[in-house]
Amino acid sequence: MSKKESGLKLLTRLFFRLLPAQIMLLVISAVNDIISSLFASNYIGAEAMSAVGLYAPINTFILAVSLIFVSGSQILCGKYMGRNEIENTQRIFSVNLLMVIGFSGITIAILLLGSLTELTRILAPDAVVREALNRYILGKLIGILPLLLGQQITAFLSLENRTKIATIASVVFMIINLALNFLFVSVLKMGEFGLALAPSAGMWIFLAIELQYYFSGKSMLKLSTTGVRIRDTWDIIKTGFPGAINNGYQAVRGFIINALIIQFVGSVGLSAFAASDSVLQIIWRIPGGMLAVSRMLMSISIGEEDRKSLADVMRIALFKCVPLMACISAVLIALAVPLTRLFFRDPTDPVYEMTIMAFRILPLCMPLSVICMQFSCYAQASGKHLLIHLLSLLDGLVCVAGFSAILIRPMGINGVYVSNICNGIICALVIVLYSWIVRKAFPRNIEQLMVIPDDFGVPEDARIDITVRNIDEVMTVSQQVIDFCHRRGIDGRTAYFSGLFLEEMAANVVEHGFNKDNKSHSVDIRVVHKNDDVILRIKDDCIPFDPAERQEFTDPKDRARGAGIRMVYKGAKDIKYQNILGLNVLTIRL
Repeated sequence: MSKKESGLKLLTRLFFRLLPAQIMLLVISAVNDIISSLFASNYIGAEAMSAVGLYAPINTFILAVSLIFVSGSQILCGKYMGRNEIENTQRIFSVNLLMVIGFSGITIAILLLGSLTELTRILAPDAVVREALNRYILGKLIGILPLLLGQQITAFLSLENRTKIATIASVVFMIINLALNFLFVSVLKMGEFGLALAPSAGMWIFLAIELQYYFSGKSMLKLSTTGVRIRDTWDIIKTGFPGAINNGYQAVRGFIINALIIQFVGSVGLSAFAASDSVLQIIWRIPGGMLAVSRMLMSISIGEEDRKSLADVMRIALFKCVPLMACISAVLIALAVPLTRLFFRDPTDPVYEMTIMAFRILPLCMPLSVICMQFSCYAQASGKHLLIHLLSLLDGLVCVAGFSAILIRPMGINGVYVSNICNGIICALVIVLYSWIVRKAFPRNIEQLMVIPDDFGVPEDARIDITVRNIDEVMTVSQQVIDFCHRRGIDGRTAYFSGLFLEEMAANVVEHGFNKDNKSHSVDIRVVHKNDDVILRIKDDCIPFDPAERQEFTDPKDRARGAGIRMVYKGAKDIKYQNILGLNVLTIRL
């Protein structure tokens, strides 16, 4: 395996180690939807299913705004962590939570007013359906604050590598949600209000479990109003808005699609679409989890100005994630009939066939959507505003709504399903066309397709990447670094200590980190010559270890123990350690 492939392997291991937790964390709202749909269709009736479908665009809009806070804060924190700026990370965390609390209060007030004053007539002209929707909204209001706060806390737990806490909270939520739905809907007959109240109550327990970590005093991030700046609010919104605007467009698209289905197919089509969507929303959490992991890794790579890692994240997305989604889509298509029978059992009912076709057509758009989502994520993190606004507008609104309006007349509800596939094809072509126009040449590799600026990071001759997999390779590190320094015209003393320090710290990782478990490990080393400084970065996926703790420790029985680490700390201009997403990252500046 080449060193380039080994570095990609370390990043791939990290990507798929983070992915299951991210998917689990995103699944909770989708599980809520499918549980609500099952109880609505089996215990209440068609009006309840319509209420679930009509509330979906409202929920999409709320989550779109929440995503502004999540993605904006996560990108900014990732960049600050990549630059070792912990105080800035702390400040963004505090501003984020204060913004979410304020937005939750405003949202609750507006929805409460709408349900009490019959403003929901705009969404549901039918009086019976409108009453069901109003009852459903009242139950949802109770869970808006914990839902939005829980999303933010979950994102920050991921940055602190504490996803196990959020995973436990997610599992508890799903169990409680199911139990309360049975109690409120099946036993107590609370109708649409009980249907919405169950997940709302569950979200409070979910949030309480997550917050325990922050109240324990063990967290790196803590809520504080000290040093909070109004400008931080704008920075979060400005950074998060381009990525979240897609969800805003999807909310508008939802209203348009619902109106088209009601006009040209009827409420039976809306029931079929809502039923299939409740299941597919769970599957959509898989590319959503991929997106969350990529957002963190890309942001950190941009903060570190690491061109290779930035491109490697996209390689993983295109060559690992897209094929994975294609396989999942094939399984969904094969299970179309049993999935339909979860909601509707009469094959002679028109809604039965409509739902089967939804499960056979809609999954085909998922692999294509992974491409669009990943490039939107990169565009957001890197500040390519034109590309992300273009993709958001096309993917979130224009393509699906436009093709649906054209195809629903001749194809019925199937026209809505097919429009999603057309959308994926158009967006993929736009990504290639964007690169072709900006670069004035057809893209022939990942970096060209991403249009990574030539001046991003440092030139190839100003950096060297080394991968260490065993102690024998450690012995060659020193000379490689010294030779690199000499080629760059760096003085002999700095060159010697650069090689010596890296050899010492890499050997420490191999000797003490590789043997702590039975897993395969490697050490990624990067040496950069920038602004007359030599910057050494050592990254490994072993257990968390801050060498600063070792350099302060002296063993009376073995005074030589830790001497190498103390030498490095004494001779370096600056040393910073972080554990980022489960990786030990040590940055040494000479």
